[in-house]
Amino acid sequence: MTDLLWPGDVRAGDLCTDASIVAAMVRVESAWLAARGHQSKLSTPFSVRDIAVAAEGGGNPVIPFVKLLRAANPDVAAELHAGLTSQDVLDTALVLQLRETSSLLAESLDRQVVALARLAGEHRGTRMAARTLTQHAIPTTFGLKAAGWLQGVLDARDSVGAAADLPIQLGGAAGSLAAPTALAGSPAAALDLVDATAAILGLPARPPWHTARAPFTRVADAFVTCTDVWGKIAGDVLLGSRPEVGELSEPAAEGRGGSSAMPNKQNPVLSILIRRAALAAPPLAATMHTAAASAVDERPDGSWHVEWATLRTLARRTVVAADQTAELLEGLRVNAGRMAETLAAARPGIDAERDKMGGEGSYLGATDELIDAALARAEEKPC
Repeated sequence: MTDLLWPGDVRAGDLCTDASIVAAMVRVESAWLAARGHQSKLSTPFSVRDIAVAAEGGGNPVIPFVKLLRAANPDVAAELHAGLTSQDVLDTALVLQLRETSSLLAESLDRQVVALARLAGEHRGTRMAARTLTQHAIPTTFGLKAAGWLQGVLDARDSVGAAADLPIQLGGAAGSLAAPTALAGSPAAALDLVDATAAILGLPARPPWHTARAPFTRVADAFVTCTDVWGKIAGDVLLGSRPEVGELSEPAAEGRGGSSAMPNKQNPVLSILIRRAALAAPPLAATMHTAAASAVDERPDGSWHVEWATLRTLARRTVVAADQTAELLEGLRVNAGRMAETLAAARPGIDAERDKMGGEGSYLGATDELIDAALARAEEKPC
């Protein structure tokens, strides 16, 4: 899958593509069959387009998917999808995709932590001017700035870890497990089927959450927590890389940063694209919350449907930004000399608070201790 209007989308690979979602739906149907003791290897000779073309008729892709799956697997056609409803299959397929998303994010976040810990350690003594409200404030170090970025990335990693354990969503037509109970013979047996299906898929089991959408809003919020901190980092790099500032620059790469009209340009493209993702992500999470708050009855009329593409878009864009941020930080170039020049030029004004407080020397406060705290946290096992 590629998206011409979202440069870098290719970094997300096959995540949440139509084909991968169909494959996840096949996994759900196969696991449900296997939990009931039936053949679980299913043939899928049909195309994604066949499903997409027919999806409008019923309002969701599961209806034509099941019809095609039954036609392709006549030996188990009667058992396929028995006891399930469309929402069971699609919600759980999306869970599988989102857990893969969280795994990819964890890998990129770990890379960011390593890169930022290195920057914080290497530059703990690299002095620079701190800026508040766009103006020079007091002296600081780039090591402390990197440590602040690191704390944000660690918060994001914790958020993704806490939200990643998405559960199976199986409830039958109205969330009561009525059909699975009839199929299995008792409520206890129906719950056992749900547990067995969850185990086959490697998912936690829990009661149906078909109209209580916290698992999805929680993971959407975690993704936006990531893009928030990456947007902050990208914004700092964009400001620091302005020619008149010249304190930071992105890693160089063949063919990156040029202009179609101006040969002199070397644009900070990675930071621009990361900031783009940070600007676009919050409205997507807001859509998920709006959908959750608008859910009515035992299956919503539209608010469930708006989740699917929203989650796909948010997942892919977050994975793309995660990889771009890791690349940015791993190759970020720090111009310590320019930082020192700017700090020197800001004197004596930048020392005004020090003089007012009766302080002396570098006036760096607890900089070393704060850097050490961030580095110590980075060494801890992720949540």
